[in-house]
Formats: sequence, C-alpha cells, structure tokens
Amino acid sequence: MAFKGKPPGTGSGDMSRITQALRPSIALSEQESRKARTLRRQGESPQAIAGKLGVALEEIEKALVQMRNPRPETTRGTLNVTLAAHRFVQAERLGEEPMWQTMDRLVDELIRRRADAARRASKGRGGDPNAEWLPGLDS
Repeated sequence: MAFKGKPPGTGSGDMSRITQALRPSIALSEQESRKARTLRRQGESPQAIAGKLGVALEEIEKALVQMRNPRPETTRGTLNVTLAAHRFVQAERLGEEPMWQTMDRLVDELIRRRADAARRASKGRGGDPNAEWLPGLDS
C-alpha cells in the first residue's frame, strides 16, 4: 500500500480576499499592474515604468508596493518539528521537490520498511523488527 498524500489545493498561496479588500484601490487594470511588476522585476525604475505605461507615478508605486517577491530565506519551516528533523527532511529532498512530496516519499518508505520488518519477524526470524529499519532506536 503506497502512501499518497494530497497536494495543496489550486488556491493555496493566493492572497486572502480580506487582504485584497483592505488594500487601497489602484487606478490600473490588473493587466497594467502585472506589466508594471514585470518591468520592475526586469530592473526598471518606477519613474521609467510610469513613463512607458503613461500612468501617474503614484499609481505605479501602489502597484509595485503590492508585489510579491520571493524571499531568499524563509522565516518559518513547513514542518513543526525539531531543527534536526527539519534538516533531515531538507536533506532528503530531490532537487526542487515540494516539501509535501518529500514527506510523502519518506512516509511511504517508512510504511514499506515496517511492513517488510513485520513480515520477516512473523516468519520466525525473531528479534526486534524496529532494529532492522531504524538502527539506534532505543525501545
């Protein structure tokens, strides 16, 4: 039996409707705001963007303030575990694999190893089945 978790929903990561309602209105269409943010990411200054789009600088600044920028170092972990456990899971990630996928793989491996150890123990090999899949576990 393979462990298969459910990935985050399509709306995860979207801005809360409450947050959107509290933000000041911008006199730009959503397409213009996206274009302004794209130009800013390409290194354009707000003044240059206002000139290119023919819009007031104040409106461009409002659109740019609302940009979402990637953070090089997150301030919180996805897992509510010790730092050592978090480092272990991070080390188990394959490339840029999402954290939930890494956790699914690890849990699937744990389930399979426990099932194999239980099968071996039931065949009369005896011993602690946990000792085979997790060395160093003190019972």
